[in-house]
Amino acid sequence: MDYRAAFQISATGMATEKLRLDVTTLNLANMHAAGASADQVYRPQRVVTQALGFGAQFGRLAGAVGVRSFVVAQDAAPRLAHEPGHPYADARGMVAYPGVDQVAEMVNLNTALRAYEANVAAMNAARTMAARTLDIGGQA
Repeated sequence: MDYRAAFQISATGMATEKLRLDVTTLNLANMHAAGASADQVYRPQRVVTQALGFGAQFGRLAGAVGVRSFVVAQDAAPRLAHEPGHPYADARGMVAYPGVDQVAEMVNLNTALRAYEANVAAMNAARTMAARTLDIGGQA
């Protein structure tokens, strides 16, 4: 069995979850950033993943394995708040804020943390199996 594939799968999983954490914190940080118009407001982002090279048998993987991740902007409608004294208020006194759902972002944060921990556990298990294989091979 090629343990490098297991390490690569876990490594790409950890990189994806780190990216997911970064994007979630960026969304939360910009949650209260008003814009001069609804078109100029920060657009919340999401991480999209695509599986790479998973074969029918784990030991027969070839090429790139794991996941590929990229960030896309969401089409969330901006949140409008009545603040007539705000510098970005329109003629009706409405200010546009990003359409960030704080509860959904916190769920994403917790999910990404748990998925990162699962990838660390999988990498540690593969490392332990590889070390024990070397121990067995050294005793023969």
